[in-house]
Amino acid sequence: MADHSLQHDSAATAPGTPLGAVNEQDPNPAHDEMHIVPPLLYMKIFAALLVGTGLTVGAAFLDMGPFNPVIAILIACIKAVLVVLFFMHVFYSSRLMKLTVAAGFFTFLVLITMTLTDYMSRAWGLW
Repeated sequence: MADHSLQHDSAATAPGTPLGAVNEQDPNPAHDEMHIVPPLLYMKIFAALLVGTGLTVGAAFLDMGPFNPVIAILIACIKAVLVVLFFMHVFYSSRLMKLTVAAGFFTFLVLITMTLTDYMSRAWGLW
């Protein structure tokens, strides 16, 4: 009768090794440890997101001239950072993953800055 057991390669966790145990043969540093996020932290992040939403609504009713979209995007970026760091577990990831996410976020900020610069430099209604 054929042996139908699972075959493990050299980079995989050895049979019988508990999840989260360090495997000396695994070259990926992200696999070295597991993290368990307490539910209280998720509740704190949820509360911070609700406060951010309240700030966004409150800022919409204030007349700050050309800075209304700037403030709204700043609040949205802070909320996005919270979601990326904690709900997508980037906070607990390797430095390479953090660098990749930061590069994407920086590119996003450059594009938004260029868009807002163009928007605020137009002479609306003067043509």
